[in-house]
Amino acid sequence: MPPRGVSSAKRARQYEHIKASAKKRGRSSRRAKQIAAATVNKQRRQAGETKGRRKRSGGGSRKRTGARKRSTRKR
Repeated sequence: MPPRGVSSAKRARQYEHIKASAKKRGRSSRRAKQIAAATVNKQRRQAGETKGRRKRSGGGSRKRTGARKRSTRKR
């Protein structure tokens, strides 16, 4: 059974194929399901098929790089 939210037949087939491949390589069935679900969800996310939050374009806080500026005032 593919992860929740997967409604297309393509993603369901993909899930089953990845799960079978992982089991063939010696993974347990539980771990194979986890690998398949993570892979399918990752590809759905990259293709924009999920209903989650959309990425902000350029907004939000920026990362601070380098050293902080020091005060020149003497104590």
